[in-house]
Amino acid sequence: MEETRTPVPATHAPTSYGHCSWHQGSAEGVRLIDVHEQGSGAGGSLFACPRCMVAYNLTAFADRPL
Repeated sequence: MEETRTPVPATHAPTSYGHCSWHQGSAEGVRLIDVHEQGSGAGGSLFACPRCMVAYNLTAFADRPL
C-alpha cells in the first residue's frame, strides 16, 4: 500500500528585524539600502523598513542593477 504525503504549507516565512535608518526605530522586514565603506576605519550600513522604502522611493541594495 502506497503512502500519500501532503506537503505542509509554510506558516512562518523568514523575515528580518532591525533598525530603520529613516524613521529611527525598530521595524520588521528591513532591507539593506546603502553601504558606506571606508579604507582604514569602520564603515556603516543603512537599512530601511518597507514603509520607509515606499515613502522615500528607496531601492534595496540587492535589487539595484550591476
